[in-house]
Amino acid sequence: MASLSKITGQGQTSVPLTIRKKLGIGPGSVLEWETEGENVVVRRAGRYTSEDIHRALFPKGAPRRRTLKDLKKGIEQHMKSRHARG
Repeated sequence: MASLSKITGQGQTSVPLTIRKKLGIGPGSVLEWETEGENVVVRRAGRYTSEDIHRALFPKGAPRRRTLKDLKKGIEQHMKSRHARG
């Protein structure tokens, strides 16, 4: 069941208790508001979804896919360079 709250004449609203508990917020907490199409997403500031983190890490899209063989070769090269005697 969705939690409801009203907007006051000053544009203020109360965050329902169930939501405050779930987000771990209280007096002084900062909320972040974002629109996504016709929806509004409200989250505790500083908490991001895995999609948010992925977009931040890979702004040009997902990195190219690599095979297991490619990954093993890369690890082997890294270990050789790291432990090379100079």
